[in-house]
Amino acid sequence: MNRLKIITIVAFFGGICPFFGQVSADCVNAVPICSNTPVNGGTNGFGNDDFNGALTSGCLEQTITNAIESNSGWYRFRTGATGQLGFNIGINSNEDWDYALYRASDCNNLGEPIRCNFFDNQDQNTFIGVGEDPTGETANIQFEDWIQVAPGEDYYLLINNFSNSNSGFSIQFSGQIFKDDPLNALDCSIINNLLGPPIASCEGETITLNALTVVASTYNWYKDDGSGFELIMGQNNATLMVTDAAIYRVEVVTPSNNNIISDVQVGFSSVPVAFPVLDDVVCSAESSYDLSTKDTSVLGGQSPTDFVVSYHSTQADANAGVNFLTKEYTQIATSQRIYIRVSSAQNPNCFDATQSFQLSSVQTPELDFDDEVFLCDGEASITIGSLVALPDYTYSWSTGETTSSIDVSQPGSYKVTVENMQSGFSCSSMKEITVVISKPPTIAAIEIDDLQDNNTVRVLTDSDGNWEYQIDNEEYQLNNIFENVSPGRHTITVNDPIGCGVVSEDIVVAGFSKFFTPNGDGMNDQWTIEGMSHLDNPVISIYDKYGKLLYQMNENSAGWDGTFNGSLMPASDYWFKLTYTDSNGQITEAKYINNHFSLKR
Repeated sequence: MNRLKIITIVAFFGGICPFFGQVSADCVNAVPICSNTPVNGGTNGFGNDDFNGALTSGCLEQTITNAIESNSGWYRFRTGATGQLGFNIGINSNEDWDYALYRASDCNNLGEPIRCNFFDNQDQNTFIGVGEDPTGETANIQFEDWIQVAPGEDYYLLINNFSNSNSGFSIQFSGQIFKDDPLNALDCSIINNLLGPPIASCEGETITLNALTVVASTYNWYKDDGSGFELIMGQNNATLMVTDAAIYRVEVVTPSNNNIISDVQVGFSSVPVAFPVLDDVVCSAESSYDLSTKDTSVLGGQSPTDFVVSYHSTQADANAGVNFLTKEYTQIATSQRIYIRVSSAQNPNCFDATQSFQLSSVQTPELDFDDEVFLCDGEASITIGSLVALPDYTYSWSTGETTSSIDVSQPGSYKVTVENMQSGFSCSSMKEITVVISKPPTIAAIEIDDLQDNNTVRVLTDSDGNWEYQIDNEEYQLNNIFENVSPGRHTITVNDPIGCGVVSEDIVVAGFSKFFTPNGDGMNDQWTIEGMSHLDNPVISIYDKYGKLLYQMNENSAGWDGTFNGSLMPASDYWFKLTYTDSNGQITEAKYINNHFSLKR
């Protein structure tokens, strides 16, 4: 990302903190920190070029100033425990800040940053950093992955300002090591300062500064609230009780005049008030609940820029400020209490976690009946909808009826809205049901290919439909073709799976030659049918083209030799009819047989 805006060095004119905090524009003078820092009043200098004219450092790039650093601030810290570490840099959402984190113990050997951000904050985020946005905003792309640390690792943190405004920032550490070992998470031995590291506290608290030194003869305390250090009259003890944000200095006067001077920044952040919020209800069909809809109510007019609202599943998590729920909350139970924490954007230890609300889920009606229903041709009506009416549900049909199911006699579209009302909250579902007239299947024809080795049966119906087909007692199939059908009598069934009818036909599969040549050469001299042995009392009657009966034979006959009353019949086409006794004892003519053949001489 290229930075095209002109960078200006601005004087502080009122921002997050009423004085400049401790900050260094150069890596060599990086401010050592070992806990959350007070709010910084802004960076206000380019400093020296710590990158020796390099064009890039990780994701950071040179700007039009020909330097990577721009209104920069350097900090350093050392880890004191093993585990997961992150940090949040709180910024004004209208400003553009970047950072780079280096694992290094020497400014001359920084290497490449292990975490880096160079986005321009078009989304107006209030936090950037490593780990997780403390507001629960999962879409914040200005957060890098957590880092895994071990004791004794040194880090340098560069924070860059790319805005023409400069309200400052705060740094808040996070991660598992601050939950498991908060006192030793960061090593404070790097801070060689009598008064210790910068102190971040909350309004209303009293901070005790301790400069006790064995060789001291007296102590002089000073305070700088933005106008320079001024002596605090009457304060000459080793300790000083402070309630105001400022930079404090102590001069430890010794008899040898080897006086010790030490400064420390003390910041006080506003403590928010969490206002009560109403309980809420969500329909079970909704995939998520937007927790941020409660932000305005719980803030009660307090600035969302100054305070962060987070949501938690337990009171302990809300008190500790851990395991916050994502704002688009999806793990919705039937009923659960959501705990709210409102904390200072400057210092998350200044918080109010006294409020919560009950989030309940009302069952959205599940309409599990069919949305397409078939009214069989000839039936007077059909029932659509739910056959069981639930006691808390109301039903509204496009016909004006209010029962869970209705009887309809005409095809068309019918709509029903089902509403579940619980404690004044309603969840509803709507379904459109299409009623279609369905005619039962009829068999138009059955084509039998008597190939003897692979007899095939094809079933033809007189109308389109999602029919299913069966031969004898085998399983139904969607294909209307049966292959490898054995010779003999079979029953073909066509069924409408929606229940509007079934039709069956008996067929006979029998193999015969399409022609024969009765010329006395011993080959193909007689015409007969294969498979008659599978029928009861089969009789084959052969006719000429005028319908004259020429010959009859049964399963024991050798076949027709092409003569009638001892005379040779001419070469021509001849027809036959096959009859047999069916399962009811009736004489039946076999249907769908291609019943003609040729005599050739």
